[in-house]
Amino acid sequence: MNDTEWNSDRWPEGVPHEVEGYEHPLYCLLEDAARDFPDHTYTIFMGGKRSFRQVEDAARKVARFLKERGIGKGDRVAIFLPNIPHYPEIFFGILMAGALGVTCNPMYKESELHFQLKDSGCKAAFVMDHPILYPTALNAIKDTDVKTTIICNVKSHLPRIKGILGTLFKKIPACPFHEESHIPYDTILRLDRGIEEPEPVDPLKDPALILYTGGTTGVPKGAVLSHANLLSNVRATQLWIRLRQKGGNEYLPIKRGGDHVYLGVLPWYHSFGLTMVMLTSCANASKLVCIPDPKAGNPPFTEVLKSIERYRVTIFVGVPTIFNAFVNHPHISRFDLSSILGCGSGAAPLPVEVIKKFEEKTGAVIFEGYGLTETSPVLTINPTNLEQRKIGTVGLPIPGTDIKIVDLETGLKELPQGQDGEIAASGPQVMLGYWNRPEENRAVFRELNGKRYFLTGDIGHIDEDGFLVITDRKKDMIIVGGFNVFPRDVEEVLYMHPDIENAAVVGVPDERTGERIKAYVQLKEGRELKENDIIEFCKSHLVSYKCPKEVEFRDSLPTSIVGKILRRELKEEELKRG
Repeated sequence: MNDTEWNSDRWPEGVPHEVEGYEHPLYCLLEDAARDFPDHTYTIFMGGKRSFRQVEDAARKVARFLKERGIGKGDRVAIFLPNIPHYPEIFFGILMAGALGVTCNPMYKESELHFQLKDSGCKAAFVMDHPILYPTALNAIKDTDVKTTIICNVKSHLPRIKGILGTLFKKIPACPFHEESHIPYDTILRLDRGIEEPEPVDPLKDPALILYTGGTTGVPKGAVLSHANLLSNVRATQLWIRLRQKGGNEYLPIKRGGDHVYLGVLPWYHSFGLTMVMLTSCANASKLVCIPDPKAGNPPFTEVLKSIERYRVTIFVGVPTIFNAFVNHPHISRFDLSSILGCGSGAAPLPVEVIKKFEEKTGAVIFEGYGLTETSPVLTINPTNLEQRKIGTVGLPIPGTDIKIVDLETGLKELPQGQDGEIAASGPQVMLGYWNRPEENRAVFRELNGKRYFLTGDIGHIDEDGFLVITDRKKDMIIVGGFNVFPRDVEEVLYMHPDIENAAVVGVPDERTGERIKAYVQLKEGRELKENDIIEFCKSHLVSYKCPKEVEFRDSLPTSIVGKILRRELKEEELKRG
């Protein structure tokens, strides 16, 4: 697809086709915001506010702390936290020390976290002071290179009166025990000063982050993203997104300096939430509302709706399950959501009916996009106005990005417009490669017309208006509520059970979460198990969204000539049943 073919009449006016200004260290986002708007609020958490100056000061202290412990250029540091205000301080502090962040899902079980720490070779870990998260981390760091563990309690980031009352009534989450060698985060904040100058980096070559993903094969791999990868994605989306103020007709770029309030409901350990919310809010010097548990409240999601109303949120980036939960919330009419101007959606298709209901309630515009962890993550976005947006597509490539549709066999032959094939992407946001996985890198990169392209594993085509349409997903991948689940992760656990002979996992349609996980199990001869036995076994080894919701027992499972279990046949059977 050449550049002129993207120049349809739907290309937003004033948006350039190229992106510039990204060959800088990623921590420049915080430095610039703290320089230009030092006293403006960055993070908001349960009424407690931290300015850009305060967040930068904390980040510099984190960097000094790490460097004094011999952690610097090229070393890996894990962040095992939910969306609490410590997160940006720690993230930017790691980068200022010259190290790489390794973001970890706080819902992980110890075996899942242990793999990530071991594979990446982390030397330090920031963990939350929590009765579940801290013990999980304590066990996960055993037999890894983690020698420095920092415990983050939320009290220091609460308003003073809430901190006092929380301590008095024991409502602040905390673990009843701590290892003596583990260091409270508040110790870092009490340092007299931070580093004077951050560690110099080569933005194009030096990694900033390792984000774990199943990639195209289901084996967990760390996508290595450079400073420039992430910064280019932030800069490109800044150029692309233009919002209309309520009552106005003109779509304007997002103004820096606090006019906007971002809802931090997407997890920041994930590329979508990290780039499009935590980093972008900093780039725009805007407020960021920290939401560690989106489902909090009775009924679920009530507390996040309260936060939208209380803080007058203007920008909301989410996944379809969250938008769906909002429009189906029994008390939605009680909340004033009229402050919302624009909403980004990704990770799975957003039903048209949900779009209509949400936009009717808020008056906002929802624009869908597409991307992957390996691409920092955004590749395409729909125009952010009603006139040019095209529902049913994932939009046009953002500035600096080139999309080609190539043959499925080799990935080297470009297919004509309108024909389905594998989506290949090139641009400054495409990762450096997988961490210590040279064979995987050879499998996913191709050179076409002198440019380096990443094979996404997704199937789609370019329509008559130049918009990208996704027609299939990575082979066998399941999307549960916006989370990627690879069957092999679940099957590995099923095979751990002493009574199971063979197992296969597929995704089946689900009205609430998009898909749910179904397991097919062949028991060893003479053994007996019930469905709930298997589900509970999985719950003890996997985060909840990876656990099967139903189990079907089979005498045998379909296999190929070489004995490989054919998941696709099982899924086709399920779809035929309706």
